[in-house]
Amino acid sequence: MTEVTWLVVADGGRARVFQTPGLTLDLQEIEDLVNFENSGTVLTEKDREKFAKRVSHYLEQGRLHQRYHRLRLAVEPKFLGMVRADLSEETRRLIFEQISEDLCALNIRELQARLARH
Repeated sequence: MTEVTWLVVADGGRARVFQTPGLTLDLQEIEDLVNFENSGTVLTEKDREKFAKRVSHYLEQGRLHQRYHRLRLAVEPKFLGMVRADLSEETRRLIFEQISEDLCALNIRELQARLARH
């Protein structure tokens, strides 16, 4: 059985989760989380922190239900710190690559090309 990798592409307003067999870049989007905490036209720090907890919870549940075996994170730098702070040690151990960039706006083809360079 091929091990499953989850790729998380996120910023404070959106988190896209992709599944891929092994370490390939054959991306299949499985979740698109949107930050509905927006209390105005601009996300506050508190809004971003709440959303980071939601993203972390999703990743924790995925690990607990054995939906993936490793994580690759491509997350806007400040938001990456927020997400990592809310992850358990067990989940953090599954992270094999971190890209501190906001790649949320890229389509799948652009995302694959960017990841191939890492």
